[in-house]
Parts: sequence; structure tokens; C-alpha cells
Amino acid sequence: MLPILFIMPIVMLLMFGYVVGSDIKNIQLAVLDSDHSVQSQQVVDSFVNSTYFTVSARPTNEAQLKTALDGGQAVLALDIPKGFSDSIRQHRSSQIGVVVDGSDSRTSQQALQYSNGIISALGAQFYPQVAAAAGAGGVNVQTRIFYNPTLRQVNTMVPALLAFILLMSTTNVMSQAIVKERERGTLEQLFVTPIGRTDYLLGKLLPYVGVAFIQVCVTFIVGVLWFQVPFNGSLLVIGSGLMLFMLAALGIGMLVSLMSGTRQQAQQTSQFIQMPQMMLSGFMFPIDAFPRWLFYLTYLIPLRYILVIVRSNFLKGSTFMELWPQFAAMALFSVGIFALGLSRFHKRLAD
Repeated sequence: MLPILFIMPIVMLLMFGYVVGSDIKNIQLAVLDSDHSVQSQQVVDSFVNSTYFTVSARPTNEAQLKTALDGGQAVLALDIPKGFSDSIRQHRSSQIGVVVDGSDSRTSQQALQYSNGIISALGAQFYPQVAAAAGAGGVNVQTRIFYNPTLRQVNTMVPALLAFILLMSTTNVMSQAIVKERERGTLEQLFVTPIGRTDYLLGKLLPYVGVAFIQVCVTFIVGVLWFQVPFNGSLLVIGSGLMLFMLAALGIGMLVSLMSGTRQQAQQTSQFIQMPQMMLSGFMFPIDAFPRWLFYLTYLIPLRYILVIVRSNFLKGSTFMELWPQFAAMALFSVGIFALGLSRFHKRLAD
């Protein structure tokens, strides 16, 4: 436990120092440019040069733009209509469409605020006489917020809680399971009975799977009926994602239990592992606010992928087709972690 006690304050300092209070940058931006003019490119360059946005998709029509938002390829989309440059040259009021993915309310609100500031500055640049006379630009912004029009944070939090509660309960309980019997000396007594190692493992896993299923169902029902969070997705999609994630949580719990000598040590280790997952997965803080080195580190956290799956399916109705990258990553991590925990489980018991 000593390494954990000394390392935890350092990890917390790094996490809170780099994550909390940082500006959200490199927000994924989709650009539908139907004008293809110098002025429209100037709009895109202003967004990119602000360092707040990074162009991640260039759809050619409204359907592709919506697909980019459905699949999580973009948080905000610009829709520059044909004739945008003509309106500027003729000193007529021009229009830019801003489409926001509201499934992550914190990032969406910040992205919307950034875009309004950038477009306001562009309006003053394109229409200097109007700006000098009236204090405003001649670029009108038509804002559309998809999936969560009111940007209610509870609509974002409830789907995420499905995954986070599953992580906490499954990992914590599983991490205590084996080490508790080793502490009491009952593990050796079990193996002198006809119970085999496979029977023992199934006996340990199945109750936790049942408990996790009940917890997810209760959270889902309370979120939809009590907090009025709209569910636009598929139970098959969200259930498949959570089942894959549960394998990863069970594997982590097994590894923690096998590495620990006492239940207190298992509890401390489990909390130590959960803290980075909570902070670096996008559960509490937008991952676009992280420094680049920390952002790339989030790809190693399974909770990141399941959060995209549950939020996108819950609010957007995204299907396996739009979410296949997240499902592929979840399957890789879940099967890998569970297989590692299973192999270490058999090896430790054989010893």
C-alpha cells in the first residue's frame, strides 16, 4: 500500500492541475462549405487559427453533416450556404449555420460560446461600416442544437452514470471477492471439495453480473421516468456496449483482488485505478480540454469508449454502424483485460 499512498497525491495533483480549469481546445469541427469562396475559407481559417477547433470532417451535404454528428466525428458543424461571399460583396446581410451536438452539454456550451465570438469578430471584419455604426456585424448566425436542445446537463450525466456505476460496483465488489476468502483461509478449503476452479469462477462472476444488471436497469428507469431524460436509442446497442464494458470491469476487479493481500489494500488499489478513469474519460471533464499528451493517454481508458456509446445511443439513437470504432475498441480492451485477469486467476490459484 505504501507505493499507492505516495503516488496518489502526485497523480491527483497532475490530474487536477492539467484537467480542471483548462480551456477546451481542439474541438472537432465539421465544415459544410457550399460557397467555396475566399470568404468562406476565411471563416474556416478563423475557427482553426483560434486553436479552439480542429476540422475533423468535410461533409458535402446535410445528410453527411448529420452522420458526422451522429458518429461523434464532430461536436460543432459550420454550414456556409452558397452565395455567402456574394452577400458580403453586395453589403447584404449574410448567414452562417451553426449546428451543435448537445449530447455532451459542457463541451457543447463552450463550443457554442467560442463560435459566437469568432463569428462576431468575422462580422466586424466583413462589414466594418456596419460594425462602426451599429456595434455589430452583418453575419447572422442560425444556431441548431441537435439531440439535447435545452443543453440540460442531466441529459448528459444520466447515460454516463450507467457506465460509471457499473464500473464502480463491479470493480469494487470483484476486487474484494478472492482476497476476502484468502484472508479468512476458506479459499484452500474450497479446493479440497469437488468444486473446480471453473465452478468457483462462475460462482463468483454470475452474482456480480446479476447485481450489475439490476443496477443498470434501476438507473435507466429512474433516469428516463424521474429525470425525464429522453431515450432515442436501442436497448440492444446500449446493452451490448455495457456488456462488453462489464467484462473489462470484472477483469480489472480480478486483477486487483489477485494483486492484493488484504481487503483494505484491494479497496485502496481499486480507488486508485478508478480515479484516472473518472477524470480522463470525459465523465466529469471534457477531454478536449486536456493537453495533447494527456489527450492521447485517454485512448487507453475503456470508460472513454463506453461513454461515447451510451451518450450517443441514448440521445442520438446512433446505431452499430455509427459507433463501430468505439465498439471495436471496447471489444479489444474488454476481451484483453478479462482474459488477462482470467489467466492470472488460474495461475494464482494453481500456485
